[in-house]
Amino acid sequence: MLNIQHLTKRFGDKTAVSDLSLHIMPGEIYGFIGHNGAGKTTTLKCVVGILKPDAGDVTIGGLSVKDEPTACKRMLAYIPDDPTLYAYMTGIKYLNFVADIYGVSSETRTERIRKYGDLFELTGDLAQPVSAYSHGMQQKLSIIAAWLHDPKLIIMDEPFVGLDPKASHTLKQMMREVCDAGGAIFFSTHVLEVAEKLCDKVAIIKEGRLIRSGTMEEVKGDESLESVFLELEDENA
Repeated sequence: MLNIQHLTKRFGDKTAVSDLSLHIMPGEIYGFIGHNGAGKTTTLKCVVGILKPDAGDVTIGGLSVKDEPTACKRMLAYIPDDPTLYAYMTGIKYLNFVADIYGVSSETRTERIRKYGDLFELTGDLAQPVSAYSHGMQQKLSIIAAWLHDPKLIIMDEPFVGLDPKASHTLKQMMREVCDAGGAIFFSTHVLEVAEKLCDKVAIIKEGRLIRSGTMEEVKGDESLESVFLELEDENA
């Protein structure tokens, strides 16, 4: 589904991501963890085509993001760490705008907006301008927008930040449903307990370099993910 091949991204003299390779298969929830500044967000932005790698390539469904960016973007959805929405729009206008971009039919979008709006208890607020939304409400709106076109790959940067416990539980269920249907999830998180319970595989990155990856059992063994993460951070200091 997603193949990251020897990805390198530099900003001036700083190498944010160095020779990173990961393969996310259909059906997998893949967690991406590391301290602040480790290169997680840079990696995700390269995956979705916001940033251009200095070396390496990213393929989605066998297509290169570099060579066929539009076709790749049709297959994925991206939720950044800070919701970037049009504040002057109402919630419903924003969702219809996104649905228009992806060519979602009127019947399908109405059904999905109602379904996910109800799940996140946001339906009653969709007539309000986004500028009136709290951070948590904006995060919920971003999630609903991401699910509208039934993407095969969903990329999320710290998706649980700002969500209340009920909304977090709803998102976890939605993530598993995507993967059960043959899709894939690649997301960064600082909440290691969530990653440990939710992810099929996990990758740990430090200073732009991959230091461990594999199934949850392979990465953590009999320890907690938090313990392994802290040990690896110390070992690679």
